[in-house]
Amino acid sequence: MVLAPENLFPFQLDPFQIDAIEALNKGQSVIVCAPTGSGKTLVGEYAIHRAIHFNRRVFYTTPLKALSNQKLRDFREQFGHNQVGLLTGDMSINRDAPILVMTTEIFRNMLYGTTMGEVGDAVQDVQAVILDECHYMNDRQRGTVWEESIIYCPPEIQLVGLSATVANGNQLTDWIGKIHGPSQLIYSDFRPVPLNMHFGTGKGIFPLLNSKKTALHDRLKKHRKPPRRQKGQKKKAMTAGNEFLVAQLQQKDMLPAIFFIFSRKGCDKAVQSISSLSLVNPLETRALKQRIDEFLTANPEAARAGQVEPLYRGVAAHHAGLLPAWKGLVEELFQAGLIKVVFATETLAAGINMPARTTVISSLSKRTDSGHRLLHASEFLQMAGRAGRRGMDVEGHVVTVETPFEGAREAGYLALAKPDPLVSQFTPSYGMVLNLLQTHSLEETRDLVERSFGQYLSTLHLTPQQQAINDVEHNIELIREQLAAVGDGQIAEYAKLKEHLREERRLLKILDQQATETLTGDLHTVINFAIAGTVLSLKGKHIPVANPIPAVLVTKLQGPNKVPYLVCLTGDNQWLMAAPRDVFALYEKYERIAAVDHLIPPDALTMKAGNKCPGDETTATVAQAVPQALPTLDELAPEVKEQRDRMLSVEAKLDSHPLNQFGKPKTLLKKQQRLSTLEAELSDRKAKYNKYAGRYWQEFLNLMAILENFGGLENNQPTNFGKMAAAIRGENELWIALALGSGEFDHLPPHQFAAACAAIVTEITRPDTWTRYRTSHAVTAALEGLRSTRRQIFQQQRRYQVTLPVSLEWNLIALVETWALETEWNELCQNTSLDEGDVVRILRRTLDILAQIPHVPFLPSTVKSTARQAAHLLNRFPVNEAGDAANGLNRDTEETMGTATIETEEE
Repeated sequence: MVLAPENLFPFQLDPFQIDAIEALNKGQSVIVCAPTGSGKTLVGEYAIHRAIHFNRRVFYTTPLKALSNQKLRDFREQFGHNQVGLLTGDMSINRDAPILVMTTEIFRNMLYGTTMGEVGDAVQDVQAVILDECHYMNDRQRGTVWEESIIYCPPEIQLVGLSATVANGNQLTDWIGKIHGPSQLIYSDFRPVPLNMHFGTGKGIFPLLNSKKTALHDRLKKHRKPPRRQKGQKKKAMTAGNEFLVAQLQQKDMLPAIFFIFSRKGCDKAVQSISSLSLVNPLETRALKQRIDEFLTANPEAARAGQVEPLYRGVAAHHAGLLPAWKGLVEELFQAGLIKVVFATETLAAGINMPARTTVISSLSKRTDSGHRLLHASEFLQMAGRAGRRGMDVEGHVVTVETPFEGAREAGYLALAKPDPLVSQFTPSYGMVLNLLQTHSLEETRDLVERSFGQYLSTLHLTPQQQAINDVEHNIELIREQLAAVGDGQIAEYAKLKEHLREERRLLKILDQQATETLTGDLHTVINFAIAGTVLSLKGKHIPVANPIPAVLVTKLQGPNKVPYLVCLTGDNQWLMAAPRDVFALYEKYERIAAVDHLIPPDALTMKAGNKCPGDETTATVAQAVPQALPTLDELAPEVKEQRDRMLSVEAKLDSHPLNQFGKPKTLLKKQQRLSTLEAELSDRKAKYNKYAGRYWQEFLNLMAILENFGGLENNQPTNFGKMAAAIRGENELWIALALGSGEFDHLPPHQFAAACAAIVTEITRPDTWTRYRTSHAVTAALEGLRSTRRQIFQQQRRYQVTLPVSLEWNLIALVETWALETEWNELCQNTSLDEGDVVRILRRTLDILAQIPHVPFLPSTVKSTARQAAHLLNRFPVNEAGDAANGLNRDTEETMGTATIETEEE
């Protein structure tokens, strides 16, 4: 029975929503690619209604814990408190509920224990899995989680992917159709609340695009960016710019607004820069005061100088450096319409429900690991998409701000740019290797690995190379058919004879040259020592005759370039002008013909090599004295004759070879050579194709080799140590397992055990961080004991070109130890350069690994007990998300699973 959407949603649905619902009712998976704020969440809600209608379950996955918490609250209001549960990296609430919200990592981890093609206990009775923010597949650090979730998900379960617009949604859908089941792309570029693009300068806010929204506005085409600040020149304060822009937005009724600034400090400074503005009316002021005061009464440690007072005026910052509980308060107040301006980093655009009338993008470039770069189109669209509240705004606004680095042209380019395509971030890990090999054979595992979206895209990109391979194979087959009647042995024998003939000819040429040089001497000899009356023979470049001409040298003349010319009289009474290189042989055994001394060359014999003219009666007598039968080269050099005979013998064998009966042997040889060339080309092309096409599997094999080296695998099966590592979730499960299994931490009390665990999961890359606390000697000694193991992992990873981090933090973990000793939060934060949000993330990441340890097999029970005690010491506000607890999110550390979701952002 089909569930009618009109009975669920008391408003008219958009066409793309109707198409998606029809596809779900047909049992298909769907990928919905639509702009932010277009209503694609409704498709997920329908999938939830449909599952409940059929007494089935549905999983709703998100990329962020904050977004999961938000969805929990939303779904409880919509479907009922007891109908919804939550699973994140450190929280388990009502996990058997029909609607279970979780981070995508948790869903992936569930599937690790499911045999391929089967529905495991973890996903029993699940009808659909909703993958919210599916475009997170592009995330460099965590994108692989989405691919693995789709690959491992049983085909009986419908997938509902909700994604921002991407350039290759059809490829994503086609891939899901191939590896999971029938899927349909639902694409829409319609925005219920249209966006107006603006350009902000020091003079005001102006339209960015023309009236048709197809090109840069004419007014801005000749607009010049402000000059960059010169060295020594005072930097203009940001305050005027922010205050001016906010005042402009307030005047134009474009609030509330989100200002995106790619820096935590920039967000905090921006809040202070508008300290003179109050953006709320008296009624809103009273509501703000009541809600803020209630929060601070419940959480007095959350108050921070510079944050509370602006919040009373409707202004806030939102970034990863703030306490999560404080960020949650900002989100709730913004959603209630009480906050008018939020200065936020890019992470706010990741899906948290904080729509605004206007988004302001303060910079069109950002700093990354590879340097400063212009925003990608999808990054720009994601932030711009937060503008325009459905059902509240007639239109949304996006303001790009002019800077000395980016002006109107860059803003226009991004405003008109098409979305970026999804790329694969699929990366095998130690945990993936161990978990898959626990439940699958090596062949099945390879099949799973090669189902990745990256493999699919590689196949598409390699299509020309595959076609080239097919063409070469076709040509090879044709030539083999043509040569089928001819034996390979005959061709090989003929080719060998041909090579033999080539060698005999080479030797003949060498002997011939040697004999000639012996007879004529070198050019110097001919020029300087040949005297008049010398008998010689002529044959060369200027005298191209078949047989050498007998002659006598009459005289030598100096040419125009100091090149001598030889005036000769031939035996048939012809005057002949020759160059030294035309002399074929000198015959010193013959007496000098003295009669030439009285001869005078005729005027008709011009000085040009090869010229000739007839002699007269006087020269005829001299010509008779020239020997007419000069010795041949063979007679003068018998070794030349012998070599020529050998050459002729080989030629005769070739002429009588059986290969001649099949046509021209030369043609057959060329085909055979072409065949050899094509076979070599085919081998080379296949090697290159397989190297690229199989790179993911090769990475998997490299990880297997490292695991075997450390005893994690044996005969392609996880050992007990391997099973221990498989139960851990982290960036480098092998390293964590080796550290925990080393025994170095076993003797540490809970507070020191927490610090030691923090060291192996924390990686601080910024060099300017510090804390005044010092790591205790016992923890330092335990970490010292891991140096050798860490060095071995680095060596193995370098050998196999694996770049997984092997974290070992020494200094900042003193914060964890100090917090475990019940130090007050304010005091802790006053003794470090880290922002509060960073401290919370270190503590939560530590709490996450501590919560995993009791469930890791083959660890001593004493270690598990210590981990529980250590987790209890860390698990207090603000680490335990008391703000969420106030909304009914109670922690259950015994049911904790998965890896913590860590937000990252620019500093």
